[in-house]
Amino acid sequence: MRIATITHQGQHRVGRLSADGLTIDLFDIDASRGALALIEQSVAGTALPAVTETLAFAPAMLVAPLPAPRRNLWCVGRNYHAHAAELQASVFKDNTKTVDAWPIVFTKVPETVIGPNDAVQLPGAAISSQIDYEAELTIVIGKGGRNISRADAMSHVYGYTIVNDVTARDVQIRHAQWDLGKSFDTFCPMGPWIVTADELNAGDTRVRCWVTPNGGAAELRQDARTTDLIFDLPTLIETCSRGITLLPGDVIATGSPAGVGMGMTPPRWLGHGDVVRIEVDGLGVLETRFEETGE
Repeated sequence: MRIATITHQGQHRVGRLSADGLTIDLFDIDASRGALALIEQSVAGTALPAVTETLAFAPAMLVAPLPAPRRNLWCVGRNYHAHAAELQASVFKDNTKTVDAWPIVFTKVPETVIGPNDAVQLPGAAISSQIDYEAELTIVIGKGGRNISRADAMSHVYGYTIVNDVTARDVQIRHAQWDLGKSFDTFCPMGPWIVTADELNAGDTRVRCWVTPNGGAAELRQDARTTDLIFDLPTLIETCSRGITLLPGDVIATGSPAGVGMGMTPPRWLGHGDVVRIEVDGLGVLETRFEETGE
């Protein structure tokens, strides 16, 4: 199923998209936190809620599938070999950890999350002038748990979505840690929906990202398969649950392929009017515009 959160008559509603994407069945369920209540019901073994109405679907209805995460988002850094190599002289220059020893895990605060029809707000050059994109397949946890084994990890997955792990690179490097430069307001576009785990082989799918500079032509910047991950999806779930209870609705962004702006020579940062389009085969497209706020 494709589970989408939309705005309808001024309220968030959650529904199931039809196979052809032309209609959406709206469920009788609390959608104040998007699909979270539906995920929790699924974990409890409850049947799908009743459908209250069926609407013609338009992409303009979409908001983030989890627009109000109840806690920080888990994110994984340096999880494609080529991406680790392209940032070896910058982000990773002081990191002596062997690439494939342990995953690098950081978080983004819930206020970073925006939907497919929202714009990323550039913070202004006085705060950061080096804004970058990162296309990422993202796990949505269903059944929670602590110390989840790698062998059992995939049974804890409800589904998958896409995030753009937008990053202020100068802030990331300045503070020698990642949370601040990753956690600006609007720095986590998410969507377009959640595809349930039974409908996607996320361990072998293609992740691509195009950047269209303001007034320019689209450029394919990132292109990789999830078979290229250094740490596969079960390992990431096992790692994030070590001593920490994962909860239904938690998300784990699995890392970004090579081709980010910082890895180019010279680096190419995002600016006003630029558009970033991310496509994950079997999941859909997340396209986001970047805008200056004037603040």
